[in-house]
Amino acid sequence: MAPDPRHAPLFEPIRVGNKLFRNRFYVAPHCSGLGVEYPGAQAYLRGMRAEGGWAAVNTEYCAVDAESDDAPWVQARLIDQRDQANLRLMVERVHQFNALAGVQLVYMGADHTGFVTRLPAGGPSQVTSAMSGHSCYALDKRDIRRIQRSYVDAAIRARDIGFDLVQIAAREGFSLPLQFLWKYWNHRTDEYGGSIENRTRFWRETIEQVREAVGDDCAIVAGFCLDSFNDESDRAFKVSDDGIAVVELLDDMVDLWDMQVGHLEDDVSSSRFFEPFWQRSYIEQVRPYAKKPIAAVGRFTDPELMAKAIKDGVIDIIGAARPAIADPFIPTKIFEGRGDDIRECIGCNICVSRFNNGGGRIVCTQNATVGEEYRRGWHPERFNESEMAEEPILIIGAGPAGMECARVLGERGFANVHLVERDDHIGGHVNWISELPGLRTWRRVVEYRESQLRKLENVAVLTGRNLSANDVLDYGASTVIVATGAEWDPLGANLITHAPIPGADADFVYTPEQIMLDGIEVPGDRVLVYDCDGYFMGSSLAEKLASEGKTVTLVSPSDQIGSYLFFTDEGGHVHHNLLKLDVELVPSHVVTSIERGLVRGHNSYHSGKVSEWHVDSIVLVTQRLSRSTLYDELTVSPELLEENGITRVLRIGDCLEPRVIAESVFDGHRLAREIDTSDPAVPLPFIREQRILGWDADAYDSELTHTLPLEVSSQTTATVQSRHDRCADAFNSIRHG
Repeated sequence: MAPDPRHAPLFEPIRVGNKLFRNRFYVAPHCSGLGVEYPGAQAYLRGMRAEGGWAAVNTEYCAVDAESDDAPWVQARLIDQRDQANLRLMVERVHQFNALAGVQLVYMGADHTGFVTRLPAGGPSQVTSAMSGHSCYALDKRDIRRIQRSYVDAAIRARDIGFDLVQIAAREGFSLPLQFLWKYWNHRTDEYGGSIENRTRFWRETIEQVREAVGDDCAIVAGFCLDSFNDESDRAFKVSDDGIAVVELLDDMVDLWDMQVGHLEDDVSSSRFFEPFWQRSYIEQVRPYAKKPIAAVGRFTDPELMAKAIKDGVIDIIGAARPAIADPFIPTKIFEGRGDDIRECIGCNICVSRFNNGGGRIVCTQNATVGEEYRRGWHPERFNESEMAEEPILIIGAGPAGMECARVLGERGFANVHLVERDDHIGGHVNWISELPGLRTWRRVVEYRESQLRKLENVAVLTGRNLSANDVLDYGASTVIVATGAEWDPLGANLITHAPIPGADADFVYTPEQIMLDGIEVPGDRVLVYDCDGYFMGSSLAEKLASEGKTVTLVSPSDQIGSYLFFTDEGGHVHHNLLKLDVELVPSHVVTSIERGLVRGHNSYHSGKVSEWHVDSIVLVTQRLSRSTLYDELTVSPELLEENGITRVLRIGDCLEPRVIAESVFDGHRLAREIDTSDPAVPLPFIREQRILGWDADAYDSELTHTLPLEVSSQTTATVQSRHDRCADAFNSIRHG
């Protein structure tokens, strides 16, 4: 098989130092929340990308010294033999699929926390980090030599366990070489400060020493931030000046450039604010000066855009982090001409948010299996067959959880799965969420599952059918899964009061659904949005209304408007947009009552500090409530279920607990994977990777298994076939009106 000629450049080998990339796909270093604490999960997560066809796969940032303590955020480490032992598993797993393994070596410098080691860390100058809030000590020349030795020792450890690529990172702020490069951190007046040649010195010396230590065993990668992007001060690091100069100074010393732009919140660019490969114009400026290959990220999901970037000579290698999280098999699918099977990253940054929350485990809105490859034994492209596959299953509600559950049941070969949706189209609340400002790519959650469900002949998708409890009882399914979602509370109960807001039932008070789904035009000029959710909804509605000419006040009980958006690295950009639209931001205030034309409240920390807002309309973004009425009606009488041949009624997604889309997708996926168990409402145990004192490896590994324990149904074949026929009859009657 050969790839589509349009995409052929993506599959040409390329030499990087003495290493050969089998194609142009490179998983850039990215965080996972796994580090060396979860070696099995780390190995299988990275190994899945190698299996999916990526030529090279990297770790997350990997500490070279105990001073580089970033807790509670989770780094990898290569400080001693124990770290080597745990990362060796990743190297072996990646090599198993004929890919190269890369490690990104980092010393946090000013961005350290010291929360575990309690050690201070050094930086070019004594400054306080905006990221960690911690200070540092100014490195003297003896300290510089010691830290460089730490890089060398870590590189040797990496080489000894088989890493092929060693990256010395100067990127995203949290790396000492970058802190030497940027005047923002570097205020020195000696040979390590001042001119760009001096500011490059630490990085150049470190690269020289690492190369001498590892020889030809490893290719040397320079992870380089080209431009400080949003810094317009006289100390800004700009690609047209400093960026070009650094490439000229170091190009002959490295084997590969891994280039990016801006701080973390810019590099991990949300789809709300950045187009794919927005970094192109920056890289084009240094391209003439880089003789060595360039890899760069760009939230690449479109094979055409990837191939164009290579053919135009802007970059040589497609770098990806989030796209590879959403779909580890992108290279394979492009090679096989299955581009429509790619689970495209939506750029929501829910993956980033878990890490930024303080070390949470990686998740993905599109890919429920990420991070579960080892502990649950899930593979994104392979599914085990079931001995219960003939049992008819009815899923009610085609939102994220219902769509994913139906898809996975179909992939597992269940012969008769019906996905029934009351609306005229599937997708649930994602359909109208994706119409909010900047969230168009979120519709990929629906589009991917629509395309996959169309390919599954054993899954029937029925829209425009609002099933009652009696309809369900008579449907003919033995398993009923309720996925009816959730809705915003119209009375304003919230995380602060757990009670309705007096006056919230007035006719000038609206919920997000009324605005976005029902199409209600909010009357009046002055609108107050009360956001107790802290994620995208409140700020998005405020932006929408302000763009329509309303005078908007956005009130939140939290100390930060849109507090969760700072975990997704969108907070700064969202605030910028809101301020540009003259939205009044009022954090740390609780709304206590609503009257026509008047909203009353007080400071979150002092009820005596009262406030009043004179407005025409109010939008409540307070809490969501599960739509569980159908589930409650079905489960009130187990005897009635038994009479109608229904063996179990289950619920998933927001119907069970309102959550972010990623968790609803996960919930539907998990149930479909584990529906064979005696009680699939109770999740199966998973490998916790908690090593027990006194247990040897054999005892530990034999304690848990990846194999899903299937229970054979006790029902007779005739009974199963009868229910199968009833379900099919119901489908035919609905289909024909």
